[in-house]
Amino acid sequence: MKLRALSGALVLVAVTAASVVCAQAADLAVPPAPAVAPIPYAPKLYDWTGIYIGGHVGGGYSDSSWTDPITGLGNGTFDNFGFLGGAQVGGNVQFNRLVLGLEGDFSWTSLKESSSDSIGEAISTSVPWTSTVTGRIGAAFDRLLVYGKGGLALAQDQSSLTDLGGIISTDTFLRTGWTAGAGIEYALDDNWSAKIEYDYLGFGSQSMSFTTITPPATLGSNASLNVQEIKAGLNYRFSWQ
Repeated sequence: MKLRALSGALVLVAVTAASVVCAQAADLAVPPAPAVAPIPYAPKLYDWTGIYIGGHVGGGYSDSSWTDPITGLGNGTFDNFGFLGGAQVGGNVQFNRLVLGLEGDFSWTSLKESSSDSIGEAISTSVPWTSTVTGRIGAAFDRLLVYGKGGLALAQDQSSLTDLGGIISTDTFLRTGWTAGAGIEYALDDNWSAKIEYDYLGFGSQSMSFTTITPPATLGSNASLNVQEIKAGLNYRFSWQ
């Protein structure tokens, strides 16, 4: 009997001690969770991929060198400043910072040049419009695009010869040449962007023929034409995303 009583007492003491230990463990403070540094917000970079249309205005400078239709000797060069305005359409594809694209534009111009040949006959050239079809390559810095372009240039040439009798003969034809240029473009929002661009259009020398009345004759001449253009424009981009 005494042995059983002693065993029971030991069990009671053990249970009591375990309860005290558990209670003390439960009272211990739970360590705080480790602090997690906030993830910085990285805004999405602008994507230039898409098709766009737009318009432009600006100024042009043209220079021409004529061969005298009477003597065949050069009569120097003459040039002219004028206004221009038109539209453009194109498309871009962006690969990281690299932007590749195609663009076509059309500009009406007020470019007109005039001079006189060696015997006093008046010669004039007007360029009612120019157009280019180019490839573009650029580097994107988020909303800023820096690019270069090059390709085909077209222009309408309206040339005239006024002889000593006041009779006007004309020769109107399409010039073809090359163009190279560069520009910068900035995205105003997700769709609209503004740009400024410089283009050089080289057409070289081309032969022309005039039929005069006084005296009656068919006169041949060569004339070169080069045009420089500065354009400021707006584009609206249709995103592919």
